[in-house]
Amino acid sequence: MFIEQPSTFLSKFYPKGLFRKNPEEHSVYLTFDDGPIPEVTPWILDLLDKHGIKATFFVVGNNVQKYPEIFRMITDRGHKIGNHTFNHVRSMRMRTPDFIDNVKKCDNYFTTRLFRPPHGIMKKWVYRYMKDDYDIVFYDVITRDYNQKLKGRKVFDIVKKYTRNGSIIVFHDSLRSERNLRYALPKAIEWLESQGYTFKQL
Repeated sequence: MFIEQPSTFLSKFYPKGLFRKNPEEHSVYLTFDDGPIPEVTPWILDLLDKHGIKATFFVVGNNVQKYPEIFRMITDRGHKIGNHTFNHVRSMRMRTPDFIDNVKKCDNYFTTRLFRPPHGIMKKWVYRYMKDDYDIVFYDVITRDYNQKLKGRKVFDIVKKYTRNGSIIVFHDSLRSERNLRYALPKAIEWLESQGYTFKQL
């Protein structure tokens, strides 16, 4: 459960971080990390359009640089953008100034106050530096669609088991997650609709 739904310890470690929205509202927030890429992102966008859902995409700057037309598809269809660093780097493995520079490099291609650290964790000093300039978004449910040892059915089961009011749910528009995503995302959306959830943007 620590992976699929983070413990309250993390929310205390990052007190200004956003893990979950209003628990009194029967709403969920779909988010997608690591894109955009031509193999997966357009398919996600078409599926969201089919259901009238607006989501939030935490994009990698290097992918935006390589695929500007796919990036424009996201924004043109009314979805929000978040920063997920330029090279999908881990703050735990970098000097703090180098990590911040990697985040800021994205400003050459897009600007946003939303930021999600890759792998859902960041150094204490990075957090302290960034918390006033960015809305740092973590998650309430991570689907683990990237885990190629899992089947799509298990990814779908994670959504059903852990989603609750205000959940920020993480999927990935990446090649690594594609197989599980194509199975689980349509089923997850249909199930969430059947449970009466409203879809909102961050």
